[in-house]
Amino acid sequence: MSEGSKSGCCCSSQVGGTLSPQEQRLSWHEYFMGVAHLISRRATCTRGHIGAVIVRDNNILSTGYNGAPSGLPHCNDHGSGCHIYKSIHPDGTVEENCVSTIHAEINAIAQAAKHGVSIKDSDIYITASPCIHCLKVLINVGIKTIYYAKPYKIEHIAELVRLSGIRLEQVTMASNQPE
Repeated sequence: MSEGSKSGCCCSSQVGGTLSPQEQRLSWHEYFMGVAHLISRRATCTRGHIGAVIVRDNNILSTGYNGAPSGLPHCNDHGSGCHIYKSIHPDGTVEENCVSTIHAEINAIAQAAKHGVSIKDSDIYITASPCIHCLKVLINVGIKTIYYAKPYKIEHIAELVRLSGIRLEQVTMASNQPE
């Protein structure tokens, strides 16, 4: 029996043929963004589920999702949902944030710090572009590139991205990949 024809071999379809769309290998961007989407499913905020993955040299350093600080009640625990506070952006738009929730990016940074993992010169994959507050922290901790899936109030962070030199890139998942 040849190597490619052994039953149970996951590579058998590669011999003498092409891979089906379901068997195609993910790019690194698709892989890390897929991990961020999976992590977002742990989020406890009732307003949105965001996931973040901090990566350097194609290795995952830390992950985070939006939710309450450890040991404190989550938005989805107390039945009343998020406790919202409002602030006004310099352009007059109103920003609404949850008092109880720490954003995914900050939780990923906190997890790295808690475990003594340096994230300087790393990249982050986030299921949505960062808010202006998270962006400022990402700049300060030395993140080089922010990869995001969907834009979130991106016009509010454009000037800070430009001034800081941090890279901001949207990642789109291949249409044949399951979500």
